[in-house]
Parts: sequence; C-alpha cells; structure tokens
Amino acid sequence: MELNDIIAAFITTNNYELTSITDGLINTTYLLENKDQGKKFILQKINNHVFKQPEVVVNNHLMINEVLRSNNYQFEIIEPIPSLAGKILVKDKNGQPWRMLSFVENSTTFLTAPSLQTAFDAAKTFSYFLNTVNTEQLPAIEDSLPNFLNFEKRVADYKDSLKNAEPYFIENAKTEIEITNQLLSLPDRWIEMEKNNQIPKRIIHADVKISNILFDQNRNPLAVIDLDTMMISTILYDFGTMIQSYTNTTQEDDGTAQNNFNPEMYKVVKEGFLFHLKEKLTPEEYENLDYAAQVAIYIQELRFLTDYLNGSTYYSIMHPEHNLDRTKNQLELLKGLREYLEANGFQSGKV
Repeated sequence: MELNDIIAAFITTNNYELTSITDGLINTTYLLENKDQGKKFILQKINNHVFKQPEVVVNNHLMINEVLRSNNYQFEIIEPIPSLAGKILVKDKNGQPWRMLSFVENSTTFLTAPSLQTAFDAAKTFSYFLNTVNTEQLPAIEDSLPNFLNFEKRVADYKDSLKNAEPYFIENAKTEIEITNQLLSLPDRWIEMEKNNQIPKRIIHADVKISNILFDQNRNPLAVIDLDTMMISTILYDFGTMIQSYTNTTQEDDGTAQNNFNPEMYKVVKEGFLFHLKEKLTPEEYENLDYAAQVAIYIQELRFLTDYLNGSTYYSIMHPEHNLDRTKNQLELLKGLREYLEANGFQSGKV
C-alpha cells in the first residue's frame, strides 16, 4: 500500500495505528500513532492542486515558528517532523507531497464556538499570535496562495462561473445569485484601500476559524494550528474571517439555517481580537473592522457559490448541493450581521 511507504519514510516500525481526520476542507489528514514509542503525530498530504508550491508552505511554517520561539511565545508550537532522510516533505509515487507534524496530546477542537468565553479566549489567542509574529522586521514569507485575497479576481471568477455554468446550476441557485449580485459592490472599498496603500501590510494567518485553535479538556487554548495559509496582507481579513467563523450558530454547511448570526459572539470576538492588537492597529484598520466582517463573509459566500456553479472542483463535498448549502448559510449569516450593525448605528444597508 502506498500509504505504508509514506509512513515508513517517517517512522521505523510497522506497529502503528492510523486514523483519518475529516474536519479539513483541503488537505488529507491522519493521526498516526507509533505504538512502539507511544507517540502520536499528524500525517498530512498537502493538496498541491490548491498549494501549488508546497515547499513555500513548509518554509513559511519554519520561519513563523522561528519568530514565535525568538519572541517567547507562550503557547504550543506545531513543529514539522523531518523524515528519516531529514526531509520535511516526502513525495509519493504520484508526486504528492506528504509531511509529518507534532501532535498536541489531550487536545480538542471545535467546529463552532461552544460558549462566549471560549470564543473570547480563542480570539484573544489569535490576537496574541498575530501580535507576536508582526514584529518590526517581518519575516520574508512567500505567498503560498497567490491571488487568495485578490478580491477583484474573486468577483471576476464569480462572473465567469455565471457565464459558463450549466443551466441546472443557474436555476438551482437563482435566489442566491440574485442576492449575491445585489451586493457585488460590497468589496469595492476594501479593494480601493489596498490599491491606495491606506491599510498596512501585515503577517496574517488567513484561516482563523475556531477549529484552528487547539484547546485542552477545560477549554483553555493550547495552540494555533494550520499555518499553511499564512501570508502578508491586511489583518482586516483575519478579523473578518474570525467573525465569519465564530458568530455562526450552525455548521457552515447547514443550508436551512435561519437567524444564525450571534450578536453577543460578535462583541466578545471583537474584544478578544483587540486584546493584544488594539495598540498596533492604525485608525484605518480599527475603523474598518465592522466593514471587514461583512466583506469576509461575502467573499466566502462568493467562493462557495462560484465553486458550486463550476461543478464543485475546489472544496470537498459530501453531496452535489453541498456548496449551495454553504452559500445559503453564509448569506443568512451576512444578513444577520448587517441587520445588527445597522441597528447599532453602522450604515450597512439591508440584504
């Protein structure tokens, strides 16, 4: 079996247990337990359809870890484990890249925030992580996902998908397409701020969903994980996606969700995000946090809808309408956020 060969590149025993971890949308992940040593690791195949330069992913990870260590970072650091030949990446016979990472014992993750306190703690942990990596001299990390935050391209890709989609997809998503089209100008200010250098470039995590925090059994944060998407961009994106992840009262693939925005969660996440970063943010960053939350949800919705119209070639799906369900969920979340912001004096308009 091919997987046996990959495992043999990292450990010297056949006495192991392998368990699939299915939470992630992009990479293929396993928990590998070396029974001889009683040690556990994360074994992962990097999706090189998404991460076209996996060497950049691992090099960025090593650089970020060095910055964390040199700044006395107080949480666990996920370490890449070299193969027996000393390589961080091992290619299988199909050229697919594999890696092994350290495993944090007695840890758990959440797909949705189980309480306001846990959400605050997680946001505060990301705030601390981002404050730590954003040193005066930023590490020279490369972009592992070119154009990932190119919102002009996201909109253009969506328009292309509308032109090229099968009629069935267009008809099935008619309501979602109509709402999406009404909001097409929402990212414009973000795009202009970036073009005009009104917001600073910072190191961002770019995938700050709550499932990328490990907690102990008492729900205390242990580690920030999944550094694959780390890049230099605007920190507004991390705040926005934090809101997109934390304030949703349902799973993001629940297409029947109603009133799935939690305003109390919004308040505590914002407080947690600002805990270590408030002094670092420029006035432009601070003043655009509420706007950024809307844009991040909208762009995620746009990506789900684009993938649905393209026949679901990017995100893993469990059934044909999975991406449409995700789209519906994000639109409902955005509706709730915008109504909340408008009721509290932020002129966001209505979906």
